[in-house]
Amino acid sequence: MSALTAQLVSFAVFIVFLVGLGLLASRMMGVPFNLPRLAVAGLVGMGAGGAIGILLAFDSFQAAATSTTAEHSEPEVLVLLFGSMAAAALLVFVAFELAVPQGTRLRPVTAARAVLNLFGRVGRYRRIVWILARHGLWGYVTGRRDGGEDASTQRRLARSLSRSMEEAGVVFVKLGQVLATRRDLLSPVFVEELGRLHSEAGPVPVEQVRDTLERELGQPVEEVFTDFAAEPLAAASIAQAHLATLKDGGEVVVKVQRPGISSVVRRDLDIIRRLARKFEQTTDWGSAIGVVELAEGFAEALLEELDFEVEAANIAAVAEATADSAVRIPQVHEAYTTRRVLVMERLHGTPLGSADLSGVDGTAVARTLLDCLLEQVMMSGIFHADPHPGNIMLLEDGVGLLDYGSVGRLDGQMRESLRMMLLAIDRTDAVLLTDTLLDVVDDATEVDEERLRRALGQFMARYMHSSAAASMRMFTELMLIVTRFGLSLPAELAAVFRALATLEGTLVHLSPGFDTVSEARRFAEERMAGQLDADHLRDAALAEFAAMLPALRRMPRKLDRISDQLHKGRFTVRIRTFAHPDDRRLVHGVVQRAVLTVLAVATGLMSVGLFNVIGGPDAEWFSLSAPSRILTLVAWLLLASSGLMILRLLVGVAKEGKRRRIGRP
Repeated sequence: MSALTAQLVSFAVFIVFLVGLGLLASRMMGVPFNLPRLAVAGLVGMGAGGAIGILLAFDSFQAAATSTTAEHSEPEVLVLLFGSMAAAALLVFVAFELAVPQGTRLRPVTAARAVLNLFGRVGRYRRIVWILARHGLWGYVTGRRDGGEDASTQRRLARSLSRSMEEAGVVFVKLGQVLATRRDLLSPVFVEELGRLHSEAGPVPVEQVRDTLERELGQPVEEVFTDFAAEPLAAASIAQAHLATLKDGGEVVVKVQRPGISSVVRRDLDIIRRLARKFEQTTDWGSAIGVVELAEGFAEALLEELDFEVEAANIAAVAEATADSAVRIPQVHEAYTTRRVLVMERLHGTPLGSADLSGVDGTAVARTLLDCLLEQVMMSGIFHADPHPGNIMLLEDGVGLLDYGSVGRLDGQMRESLRMMLLAIDRTDAVLLTDTLLDVVDDATEVDEERLRRALGQFMARYMHSSAAASMRMFTELMLIVTRFGLSLPAELAAVFRALATLEGTLVHLSPGFDTVSEARRFAEERMAGQLDADHLRDAALAEFAAMLPALRRMPRKLDRISDQLHKGRFTVRIRTFAHPDDRRLVHGVVQRAVLTVLAVATGLMSVGLFNVIGGPDAEWFSLSAPSRILTLVAWLLLASSGLMILRLLVGVAKEGKRRRIGRP
């Protein structure tokens, strides 16, 4: 046989052996069989495994050069080379499946962008770490230092955090502003310092603004507007606003997104998500305040703010829901609105934060604003989630509400629960308030209901007949009670409480001494009284009866069947211990891993025992007797089986970790 023929035969044998090994791996380790992947793994395995095999067989090559029995060492060397290449190919095959699971579409352009984003993210990481370290905060975020108990330490820490966020840029400034509304999570000193953050930014040159407008609208600015102000009305971190006049003479405000801000926001949001996961794993305060959920909610809200079409839809929905309210909402010109441009009606007035209130009936304006927000929350289910003074305008003929980038939504069941809460507070009914809260909070299975009822009773006794200054802390106190009992409010309900807490500060600014609690009770009495009249109750009863009618029709047959089984002594109750698929999957996985672990350990120990019997794995093959050779082969097979089972366990653990990271069951 020629050398070329021998090489071809060896290569064919290796391919057949590799295919068989791939089939074995796909069956034993749960890795889908894929011939192209196996071919790549085989090529890599031939190179890497061949090199490893040559290194391992170096002594045999030296012995072959000086020994007269070189022909006896050749099969041993070939077996070693084949085994090394096969093992390397198997490892590459499994690693390839773990890194890029079958079904994953390989996109070179996307991968190249991901690499570039990675380099940009690393640079941004370095910048953020430097900012935190320079302000003395890195020890706190890594969990190596606590926040301290004395007031001076808290104040210094809060001021450093505020300065760090301001220096880190727009996304972190907005995160600080959101945290400043979470009085249930942060101490007053942090709320105060973070509340001073502002998102103003330098104006974008008007040439860039006009370029953005022409790209988004598809036509020159002069064909849309007869007049477009070069100086911005306001310049914020995400967008800036300009006054303009449409061709029909209508005065509008044009909100234009800053160039390149979308990529900056998305990059920083990705960093915030990653930092939140790290903080939850490495710090006590991270898991205590639910930093991951907070980061996800913030990211979702901020991404909505980047899409002005979403804001336009929010404005239309809120305007429709509060059509009868005295609060004016600007009309959107949908024909000129895109994802990066928002054109809406101009309201002539002064922002509440900078308005002169000397000639204003503050109590009437405050009552109008509170009724508007409660109407949105209780009746329509869509509400302005950020009613701070900068978003409220005092008009010549009323009040205007601006900036609908942050809007909350409530379903019918949540609105009904909120109405029941107001009714319970109005009646000072701690039992009803407790039951309503437990119906809406997450994970209420292990709460001490009696202690919660007493805490809520004390809460209502403290606030229901206290002064207006005390009522300002009412919504914050209610959220603190819920948090103290280990409960978690749904995000939409927490948004309601934050909006009410934000509005309370605005109302007191308008009318010092304004009693928010009394006014909210008045609103509830008026709305609940309207829903408790005879006509409304009759309609509600008929609607409930219509919904229950199918169940009522089946009830006699079910009762007859149950009574018949009881009479005959055949009534049974079936309970399935593992009825849920997740339970069965969990038990199956635990048992499978336990069995594999036991088998891997057992086969490994058996191989070690056999190697001891025959003199170790380094024993010369051709010097052994026939029984010893069989024992050696069995020992190597047992050792390989043990390695395969350990590899299967590692594959299972890696897949389970990946499923948990992406949130799959």
